[in-house]
Amino acid sequence: MRLRALLDTDALGLRLLGGEDELDRSVRGVMTTDLRDPSRYLSGGELVLTGLAWRRDTADSEPFVRILVQAGVAALAAGEAELGSVPDDLVAACARHRLPLFAVHESVAFATITEHVVRQVSGERAGDLAAVVDRHRRMMTSGPAGGGPDVVLDLLGSDLDLRAWVLSPTGRPVAGPKDSGPALPAEVCARLAAEHLAATRAGRRAPHRVTLGTTTYSLFPVRGGGPRPAVATAGRTPATLRDVRASVLSDWLLVVSADAGEWPEERLDLLQGVTQLIAVERDRRDAARTVRRRLAQEVLELVQTGAAPAEIAARLRVAAPVLLPGLGAAPHWQVVVARVEWDDGEGEDGQVAQRLLEEILVDPQASGPEHSDRIAVAHTGDEAVALVPLPAVSAEHDGSETGILADALLTAVRDPLAAGLDGDGRVTLGVSAAVHSAEGLRGALEEARHARRVAAARPGRVCAAGHQELASHVLLLPFVPDDVRRAFTARLLDPLRDYDRRHRAELIPTLEAFLDCDGSWTRCATRLHLHVNTLRYRVGRIEQLTGRDLSRLEDKLDFFLALRMS
Repeated sequence: MRLRALLDTDALGLRLLGGEDELDRSVRGVMTTDLRDPSRYLSGGELVLTGLAWRRDTADSEPFVRILVQAGVAALAAGEAELGSVPDDLVAACARHRLPLFAVHESVAFATITEHVVRQVSGERAGDLAAVVDRHRRMMTSGPAGGGPDVVLDLLGSDLDLRAWVLSPTGRPVAGPKDSGPALPAEVCARLAAEHLAATRAGRRAPHRVTLGTTTYSLFPVRGGGPRPAVATAGRTPATLRDVRASVLSDWLLVVSADAGEWPEERLDLLQGVTQLIAVERDRRDAARTVRRRLAQEVLELVQTGAAPAEIAARLRVAAPVLLPGLGAAPHWQVVVARVEWDDGEGEDGQVAQRLLEEILVDPQASGPEHSDRIAVAHTGDEAVALVPLPAVSAEHDGSETGILADALLTAVRDPLAAGLDGDGRVTLGVSAAVHSAEGLRGALEEARHARRVAAARPGRVCAAGHQELASHVLLLPFVPDDVRRAFTARLLDPLRDYDRRHRAELIPTLEAFLDCDGSWTRCATRLHLHVNTLRYRVGRIEQLTGRDLSRLEDKLDFFLALRMS
């Protein structure tokens, strides 16, 4: 389709801001992105939709537009919802590079534009999948009951004899064909999700092909309509690496039981059209979480700022019917804290952890997104905080509640995440006990954070710890007699304080930073502006003076508690 045709559709809410002479360009696809460098997902001819979240100041527009032009995109459409209007610096940059620029009215969803473009482009293509796309569109127009990813997967099976599934980044089945044999085994889903994570991080060109036993699967990323990335690993910049990390843990993937390496380019393009249709559903489900995120953020801010329990309780009463419709009284609550960290210390972002925690906490046994997604997740700094409602529990802190258990939480997702993050990052989680009132929520938050620190002190790429593991340590600190506290801290910290006074060596600050970075040499050295060898020397001196070993979990916990009690 031509760019000019977009202006003829009033429902799209597009207003041309520049590039009138370029409206005869052809549009071959659509991509939604707020990445500063989306080049790895562009192959040329796309209409790029952006909410402008990548723009921090006026200097950001020029490099962003230059990247799009170099990738050969057809046009850029910028939403007005974030800033109220499209910034003048972006208009000027597009004019300099002769890139057509549209403004998208705040009342129009990007999903509406995506579906329209995909429908038009697919209708213009000859080939087997065009009919599938059109039939799927017609079914989706009647609402969620008439469409969704399951429908297009059924049509892939009936029209093209292709068995296909949609998986989350953790390997949870999102959708699958209803009448094409048994579902994918859980171990196969986990393996495919791990391969997808690893391939995407490595920058390998999609579709990724994986052979398990005698079956070859082709994996297509589902990223808001983004085409196949074509950027090799060697060409990745630090900014591109950060962008990949920001999205890879929340992407869906389309799994096709076939070897796409034998397909002609036309069929690959058509399958990309299918991923764009599925991305519409992904965006719809993501948008449905907005209210829950806002509720969690409000509660978290009240708890962290020390608001009155009555104010927090009022907010919880608002959250309860949203998360658990039909519940007569406010439920009990649990708090789960998550953190995603990268080995090089770059890219820590609470939003990455937020999206991953939302996925981890989805109940795989529940039916439908409206019933399987009843948690609220906020983010602050470099961590995500989930507020999980429980219809009923027996008691607090007695180990008998029927809520989330740390070990069970990661049972289904540990293998794909560990394999997918191998050599690059970590995920650590902490789970609180259940509380039944606003007064207990602050303690639950601290409890979950302490539990996450315990998990971070363990080896492994994916670790979790629960409140039960704090019973003999953090939870009992207020009841430790003062003389015992003084003796404990003096035995561990006095040798370091004496050495610091004599040599100005800053061993205590180094120890605090090392534990706060969960034993990461690279991140700690970066935070202290030290060479890693200097940090290793200091840690070695700490171990020599105290007789402890900071590679052991028990000694890390002792130092952590000593610093907390001092």
